[in-house]
Amino acid sequence: MKKTALTLFAATTLLLSSCMTTGIGTTSTNNSSGDVLGSVLGAVLSNVLFGGSLFDQSSMLGNWNYSAPSAAFTTEKTLTNAGGTTAIANMNTSLASNYNNIGITRNNTSFSFLAGNKFSAKVNGIPFSGTYTYNPQNGEISLKTSTETIKGNVIKTAKGMGLMFDSTQMANILQKEGKVSNTTAVQAVSQLAKSADGARVGFELTR
Repeated sequence: MKKTALTLFAATTLLLSSCMTTGIGTTSTNNSSGDVLGSVLGAVLSNVLFGGSLFDQSSMLGNWNYSAPSAAFTTEKTLTNAGGTTAIANMNTSLASNYNNIGITRNNTSFSFLAGNKFSAKVNGIPFSGTYTYNPQNGEISLKTSTETIKGNVIKTAKGMGLMFDSTQMANILQKEGKVSNTTAVQAVSQLAKSADGARVGFELTR
């Protein structure tokens, strides 16, 4: 608990001094100090998969649309070793550029989690569906389609849900499920997840 408090304090001090980067997929120059502080605290928690704020399965149910890129690290240690929230901000900037090149938007990328452990999704406008399992203790999720099982992590963000994957699983989501033909962009996204120990990349989703 003390370690987490110190991490939050240090990150808050760093980010408030710049008054620019506020959270996963979010930048702002006009927020009040209260809004910035709330966003910073949410961002720090959202940047750590194991130890961050998790959903129970019932609160995940419903339709979620792509809002922004999302990046995180598995633990506070891997986040710190990679460069902290500055590393997250840099990853999100790179993700946003590559998602734009791919053509990913709110209108063509979404995930719906349904009762009975069923899901439906669209990535890059391509629909797919199947069943899923979710562990509310650690945020791990497995999406099982007719051809493969894709494993990732779910975590609460300041605005909604972060759905993130390692490099291999993210490449599968984009190429096999989303049928993305821009292999250069896909490789760049995958490489971001390989860029540091414990890195994960994906989507921030909002209702």
